[in-house]
Amino acid sequence: MPDPKPPQEHPLANILLNVLIPVMVLDHLSKDPAIQTLLGKEVKMWHIGPVKAIVLALALPLGYGIWHYLKTRKFNAFSALGFISVLLTGGLTFYLWNQDGTVKPNAGLLFGLKEASIPLALAAAVLFSQRTTTPLIRTFLYSDSIFDIPRIERRVAERDAGDGYARLLRQSTWLFAGSFLLSSVLNLGMAWWFFRGFEAAAIDALERYNQIVSRITWWGFVAIGAPLLIMLFVILTRLLKGLRELTGLDDKDLMHPR
Repeated sequence: MPDPKPPQEHPLANILLNVLIPVMVLDHLSKDPAIQTLLGKEVKMWHIGPVKAIVLALALPLGYGIWHYLKTRKFNAFSALGFISVLLTGGLTFYLWNQDGTVKPNAGLLFGLKEASIPLALAAAVLFSQRTTTPLIRTFLYSDSIFDIPRIERRVAERDAGDGYARLLRQSTWLFAGSFLLSSVLNLGMAWWFFRGFEAAAIDALERYNQIVSRITWWGFVAIGAPLLIMLFVILTRLLKGLRELTGLDDKDLMHPR
């Protein structure tokens, strides 16, 4: 009997709970009612303040990660990334916001470095993990939830194609790390673009800060997400072509049915 198919995550739930909703919570719920009143602006019922907002935003990816682990007994890398991203955004926001309602003048640079730090760290981690028994490319791209890796590696052994297989995975890893490096550069540029002309001492500096963070987040999915998806498609296409040549299997045999 073949091994049971690993439980599949719903990609939309993964993105919503680990990335989109936590960012929206920080952007839209973190306004301080007292500061809103001071600025003469209407206080909405969802203005719960930065502390409660960061706790709620962190709870979402953390809770999803725990639920996923209890269900599948597997670590959820996306939950960890979502948690770290929200933690960095919230922590940086607490540092940049002054008690008098202004923002520190280096907000754009620091936020850009924060945005660039996670993909840069991922690029380094992907490359370093090649030296370990659990390369990260097998978590993100060449995953056993997508590819029938036992069948592939049996066929590679039968054909004595181990060197070519190792070279293909190594090249795919370098390209995968390169996609994160590109994301890091684009994130830094995006933050610089949207924070240009930002008046840190303005009366509405905190509100403007939130608006800029929201724009960076949403535009990032278009201006950064699209090139990365194209790169990942190219890497996946190249990986599939290499596996077909090494194993003689076609795509339906290389990958689990979806």
